[in-house]
Amino acid sequence: MGAGAVAVDGETVPEGTRATPDDFEAFYRANIDRVYRALAVTLRHDELAREAADEAMARAYARWATVGHFDNPAGWVFRVGLNWATSWWRKVRREQPPVLDAVHPQVGPPDNAVLARDALAQLPLPQRAVITCRILLELTTIETAVALGLTEGTVKSRLSRGLSALRDALKEKE
Repeated sequence: MGAGAVAVDGETVPEGTRATPDDFEAFYRANIDRVYRALAVTLRHDELAREAADEAMARAYARWATVGHFDNPAGWVFRVGLNWATSWWRKVRREQPPVLDAVHPQVGPPDNAVLARDALAQLPLPQRAVITCRILLELTTIETAVALGLTEGTVKSRLSRGLSALRDALKEKE
């Protein structure tokens, strides 16, 4: 650890640049709806997406001294929410099959986007997650790779295959 740096939660942070609760509040207000919508589209379940976003934001708040210094804290929150929801599904799946929302009333896609939403819902979760990060969260390829713990090549591959599948599905609907 160099001069002028302190260790926070195992991370080296420049001294005097600690993230504050006010910083978190501004981050939360700017990103909670965006992260929720991205999780709702990815998970196809509004209530689970809301719980996952809330859980991920709570974890970000608890670790804000570190998370606040990440290049893309919203990507970290999305990934934590997605991981939390995946773990929840695994536990629930053994007890009963999941019931997916038929519509996303809070997301409220325009009428002309219903076909796209349905086509997106048919994609495998890994492709859906990459498309959601790149398009809804507007993350770069590198930011998406970091957020999802993938290589850039895997992000590009999943994005390409997912978009191709979406185009094909939409052409069939015409």
